[in-house]
Amino acid sequence: MKTETITAGSPDAIQQALEVLQAGGLVAFPTDTVYGVGALAFDGKAVESIYTAKDRAIEKAIPILIGDAEDISKVASEVPPMAKKLAERFWPGPLTLIVPKHLSLPDSVSATNTVGVRVPDHIVARSVLRAAGPMAVTSANLSGQPSPSTAQEVFAQLNGRIALILDGGKTPGGMPSTLVDCTRSKPIVVREGPISFDEILSAAGK
Repeated sequence: MKTETITAGSPDAIQQALEVLQAGGLVAFPTDTVYGVGALAFDGKAVESIYTAKDRAIEKAIPILIGDAEDISKVASEVPPMAKKLAERFWPGPLTLIVPKHLSLPDSVSATNTVGVRVPDHIVARSVLRAAGPMAVTSANLSGQPSPSTAQEVFAQLNGRIALILDGGKTPGGMPSTLVDCTRSKPIVVREGPISFDEILSAAGK
């Protein structure tokens, strides 16, 4: 497979990305943390190919990125009130919410009955997501290798494994998003990231 890199700001970049995704291909693009690689969330075969491209263990769930908070209802079977509160406070931003999984999502996204969802705070990422709809997205690296903050670093690791890279310049990098389980009576911080446990409790009103 030939991996093409195009400038994210070019006039037809989003359209090219959309065509690749709709054909079941993988696209890498910048987010507010690192570069991610993704497929359409409801295309089970395409999502499976993310594991192959990254040499990723199949039992690891892949989070879903969405372009706007209201899109959460497309991938969640229900949106707990706590999740709505936290989304209003921290989205777009480095917060992944674990919610009950929509029945139409493939098992390759998550083999359990829950799924992690986030709205990234990055113009290129949100442009892709608004055009394509919900996407299963994980860091655009080979498993065990450093997460890339430039398109060149993505190419170095995934050349020949994915169809397209959108070059949107260097990303901020840094720590992964804070991960919060919203399926219980009170929020459970599974992984603390840029947003602290105290900030989560305060916003959830707990």
